[in-house]
Amino acid sequence: MADQKLMVDSSILIDYFRKTDKTNSKLVAHFRNYEHLYISSVTEFEVVNGATKQHLQFWDGMLSRFTVLDFDSKAARQAADIVSQLKNRRKTIDKPDLFIAATAIINGITLDTLNIKHFTHIEGLNLLTK
Repeated sequence: MADQKLMVDSSILIDYFRKTDKTNSKLVAHFRNYEHLYISSVTEFEVVNGATKQHLQFWDGMLSRFTVLDFDSKAARQAADIVSQLKNRRKTIDKPDLFIAATAIINGITLDTLNIKHFTHIEGLNLLTK
């Protein structure tokens, strides 16, 4: 999939971290199939928050393989729009997931997650469905 981009959330990274047979993870497949892999700065926070010194070394090495997209002013405005849309449908979303989704939308990047149900009600978010 030359020149295709994909953003992954922390569930994909943590799945890789926890697997004994890492070759069987979605993340390995994504590295094979996508030229550019991205994470949100919020995802970076999620995986390094509370990591032990030993685990932090792992995450530093792993995260260096991704382009990190900042949660900036445009993403903040997009997040506010998402909250408004969800309120109208009586739906809610956790703040980290909200910020990750907003970052993916404003950058026009498909998002992959193992927690699809967290993101399904967000208009304009392109989720990887395979």
